[in-house]
Amino acid sequence: MARSDTGFAHPQYLIDTDGLAAHLGDSDLVVLDCTTHLIPDPRITYTVKPGREDFEKGHIPGAQFVDLQADLSDNSGRTKLRFMRPGAAEFAAAMSRVGVGEDSKVVLYSTANPQWATRVWWLLRTFGFDNAAVLDGGFQKWAREGRPVETGPARARAPAEFVVREDRAGLMVGKDEVRAAIGDPAACTINALQAVQHAGTGGNTYGRPGRIAGSVNVPTVGLIDPERGTFLAAGALRDKFDAVGAFDRRVITYCGGGIAASATAFALVMLGHPDVRLYDASLSEWAPDPSLPMETG
Repeated sequence: MARSDTGFAHPQYLIDTDGLAAHLGDSDLVVLDCTTHLIPDPRITYTVKPGREDFEKGHIPGAQFVDLQADLSDNSGRTKLRFMRPGAAEFAAAMSRVGVGEDSKVVLYSTANPQWATRVWWLLRTFGFDNAAVLDGGFQKWAREGRPVETGPARARAPAEFVVREDRAGLMVGKDEVRAAIGDPAACTINALQAVQHAGTGGNTYGRPGRIAGSVNVPTVGLIDPERGTFLAAGALRDKFDAVGAFDRRVITYCGGGIAASATAFALVMLGHPDVRLYDASLSEWAPDPSLPMETG
């Protein structure tokens, strides 16, 4: 169930609409709509709105809806930051509720952009589950092609037992590892936000404008074909990362809150990069702390 693009080292992590349509009736297939909306709010940067309303207006047949903040983030009170990686037991319980088990094949999609689906893909990977793919072009491409759509709440699906076989927590890093990477020639820290945010000249800020000191900019938005909504071809993606020397070094990706950066990390993994980590708290933690160095310009 992969996109037919032989330029990727791991094409199995991206599925096109034809591939999903061919397997839509498979009993072991679990399709998850991961859509979340961020509503700009100058007081708190943005308000989080789950995409359930959109889901009920139209979704891929048989899909289940997952609420990233409520179901797949740390809501224990240990942190005040949004979208942080949850504990293994909480994540396993949430996956079990939507029918993801040990032998499931999972397809993830979102609307507007792929970063919500890639965030859930990255979470699954950190908990040792690798049989998941992101739908290239998301729900918009599916609907644009006139493929079948359901409305209303998700169809009832029997719960499964999701077991965390391997906890790869190291795929998510904290501020100490990011700080240690500053000035390290063997490390490449990539900001996935837009160029104006990287420069500190515009867009949302998370406490202080600009970027983590020493980081380079590969905006997630530039990894997507603006007309089709699909990821660029492998060669075009590789060129963007080669331009910042990403394949010669270990990589840490970040953004505002670990969402857009997951799409950048996902693209690097598909291309075969051997050492990619995601700074989970990203600028939501870094920017408000004056002891952590930032740059503008």
